[in-house]
Amino acid sequence: MAANTAAAPENNINSNQVNHAADLENNKVTASDSGTVSTPGDDQEDAGNQTSNSEQAALIDFKTLEWWQGGIILIAETVSLGILSLPSVLASVGLAPGIALIVLMSVLSTYSCVVLGEFRKAHMDVENFGDAVEVVSHSLGPVAAKVLQEFFGWAQVIFQVLVAGSHILTWTICLNTLTDSGACTVLWAFVGLAIFWFLNFPRTLSYASYMSIASCLSIVIATLMTVGDVSRTRPIGNGHIDIARSLGLPPAMLAVTDIAVAFSSHSCFFSVYGEFKKPTDWPKALALLQIVDTSLYLLAAIVIYYYVGPDVPSPALSAAGSDVMRKAIWGVAIPTIVIAGVIYGHVAAEYVFTRIFRGTKHEIRRTWVSTVSWLAITFGIWLIATIVSLSIPVFNSLLGLVAALFVSWFSYGLPGIFWLWMHHGNYFNKGWGQIARFAGNIVLLVVGALLCVLGLWASIEAIAQEEGNQPWSCASNAA
Repeated sequence: MAANTAAAPENNINSNQVNHAADLENNKVTASDSGTVSTPGDDQEDAGNQTSNSEQAALIDFKTLEWWQGGIILIAETVSLGILSLPSVLASVGLAPGIALIVLMSVLSTYSCVVLGEFRKAHMDVENFGDAVEVVSHSLGPVAAKVLQEFFGWAQVIFQVLVAGSHILTWTICLNTLTDSGACTVLWAFVGLAIFWFLNFPRTLSYASYMSIASCLSIVIATLMTVGDVSRTRPIGNGHIDIARSLGLPPAMLAVTDIAVAFSSHSCFFSVYGEFKKPTDWPKALALLQIVDTSLYLLAAIVIYYYVGPDVPSPALSAAGSDVMRKAIWGVAIPTIVIAGVIYGHVAAEYVFTRIFRGTKHEIRRTWVSTVSWLAITFGIWLIATIVSLSIPVFNSLLGLVAALFVSWFSYGLPGIFWLWMHHGNYFNKGWGQIARFAGNIVLLVVGALLCVLGLWASIEAIAQEEGNQPWSCASNAA
């Protein structure tokens, strides 16, 4: 009976969460039509006693996303802040190298997404990069595997908190621009904290799929408004463009890291994949993501740089020629600034919550303890993100630091390692296609290592030399 009844919830929640619930309830779980779970009293020591209210709390349905909803969520978290720095990247390296780098990073990012999907399909209990690293490091021994699981799991959280901080920073730029610096920047940051935290109250991403539609429309319309305005008015600079530029290694690497950030949503992929109704639909969502983001990136970067020239600002939404148009564009961009940040905050909170409550009923049910804990965790994440945004108040430098420390591995290095581990011993015995994939994953690994080492050096040097707003200052950062 246990085997039959335990299968019912499996269609509604992640497979590993079902296993935890089954362990918790001694594999004697029955699903009612209302979605609650009860334990057969005749097998329990306290037979005949009523189950407590907390034990009868509603079971959370995590498998809620259609492929298009998953694709929209991926677009919302990917095409957000990264696109705002790309025109300035072309101004740094020149038009031709900039276009080549965007296309190259798009190809590498798409392939690494495919690898992550293959890995998740083969290991359905993986929820995050910590779990994934733990799987591939078993050969090093249980202690080493556990240490690496914790290290990369918490590294993922730190990365997502830093990205959330960049959204708070962009929020303050937006509010100062819209209000003509009507209040202290620190105050705007804490207003943002309250809004982002409130939107992180729900426990699943199903609600975010609908908000993400607004986010996608927001960034597309804001970008097209900027493109249209600069092509009409040529507002900043003299319109001069460089086909290619000669520059030192630090600024060149900072440009590469900015592009890497534009394709950096990989850290959320396992969580989003885990909420698909049909995991086999992953390639459809991935295709939607990569077609949309690459097309928008090239359009925005080329047109804005071509018309504005070397003085193009970052974030690029401020390239508009008049104050009225600039404010209108920033106003339209508010949904993507907020919603993309909320998705990163959700995934970070989900990891922390699971680490605390894994194997308990609070992980999969709406209990008083789980609700209060979720609110506390999400508040803590946004508080830290706000502190980060006020401590590193320079947009490009913060993005570069994030890319060097984390995007280098989550988007490039680790997917390469995962594929090499999955196909160990079969690199050269399955034809040229397999050999080509082996070479591609070696490239991912090398790119990840170079981005980490050289990008970190360039980002730290840029932050040290930056002449801009001081940390924790009320001074306006209006664009």
